[in-house]
Amino acid sequence: MTSDQHAQASPSHTKTILFLSLTIWLVVMNTTMFNVALPNVLKDFSLAPSEGAWIVSGYSIVLAICTITYTRLADYIPIRRLLILGITIFGVASFTGFFAHTFAWLLLSRLFQAAGAAAIPGLSMVFAGRFIPLHRRGRALAMIASASSLGFGLGPVVGGVITDYLNWNYLFLVTLCVLGMIPVLYRFLPNETTRKGYFDVWGGLLTGVGITFFLLFISTFHWYYLAGAVVFFGGLWIRIHKIELPFIQPSLIRDKGYRQILYMSFLGFVTHFAILIVMPLMLQHVFGKNPTAVGFIIFPGAMLSAVAAIFVGRLIDRYGNIRVMFLAHILLILSTIIFYFLSPKSEYMIMLAYMFTSFGFSSLSSSSTNEVSRVMSKELTASGIGMKQLIHYVGSASGSVLGGIIVEFGGADFPVSSFQNTFLVLIGFMMLSLLLLFLYRRQDNKR
Repeated sequence: MTSDQHAQASPSHTKTILFLSLTIWLVVMNTTMFNVALPNVLKDFSLAPSEGAWIVSGYSIVLAICTITYTRLADYIPIRRLLILGITIFGVASFTGFFAHTFAWLLLSRLFQAAGAAAIPGLSMVFAGRFIPLHRRGRALAMIASASSLGFGLGPVVGGVITDYLNWNYLFLVTLCVLGMIPVLYRFLPNETTRKGYFDVWGGLLTGVGITFFLLFISTFHWYYLAGAVVFFGGLWIRIHKIELPFIQPSLIRDKGYRQILYMSFLGFVTHFAILIVMPLMLQHVFGKNPTAVGFIIFPGAMLSAVAAIFVGRLIDRYGNIRVMFLAHILLILSTIIFYFLSPKSEYMIMLAYMFTSFGFSSLSSSSTNEVSRVMSKELTASGIGMKQLIHYVGSASGSVLGGIIVEFGGADFPVSSFQNTFLVLIGFMMLSLLLLFLYRRQDNKR
């Protein structure tokens, strides 16, 4: 049975997406919960901020490397097997992390959590692209994207409450619940057969080390990390043109339309995560809000994105990906304009602006991923989505660093102008992304 036939014949694909979205929500929430708990971790282990930052940056690095690895393996190994493996690794790491009493133990638990968590968002999108018919795929991808947005929004709220009233160790117990999804997903995910294939281990290592050096560079701006990234990416470029089945398919890189989608996704993630890092700083230094209050201000935007999931999916299925991508850009540009002009007036303007940000980001993420599944051949769908997920994590890390750097340029007292400068740069990024979308549509119309 082909993938399309299976998608049309299976009556349970909606339930599968629902359970996958629930799993994604738990996993993504794990990411932002620890951001709130980081000051407590630094205090408990007497760490400098640069040392404790590895809990966040190390998680992102492993997540980025393993995401494309899982999606690449999905070309040969059944999605169900890979997902259950990832959830198991994530669950075991959560259990051991609860008992962490040294920083090394805590860091290793977080890194193994990332190694397992990487399987879930990427493979969920591969499942949607492979098994759900095109006319229903938009709703499925919108639900997945909105589950991520809800996780990002709930993470600071849950993390702040648990850290304040219990301890950061108990954050691991929350994510341990994900193990309960294994029997459910085993029942609903399709039983695929293992296919023969070749996995480019050396290409994967070159990609992983190159990404690690790049993320270290944008976090520290030390030139030798940039040099390392250039060397390893150069080796990867040579390798993908020398072997028959490389880790990153050269046909993806040569596809101009696909590259434009990646650029738009990168700029969208940079904008969203720059806002996520700048918004709490502004609420704290301008309006004097504590972490719990910050979490509750972020929460309505995340809830709006989750509730609007079904409407975004319907818009994609009815009007197509391109129109929804235009809508997403309008919402994101409008949100950055509101942030620039109105955020200094009131914390409620920040809440309003982030509602537009969250809705626009969710729409852009789901529609662009659906567009990749539409234009890519079935043989390249998993690789294309995996590469896109990789760009997401690089964009999120870049946005966080960029937002922090622009704010710091304003001075140690964090004046309002330093935050407005950040939002002005983000307006420019989204205008550039909109230009790329116009170029992409023109090229798509010529096909």
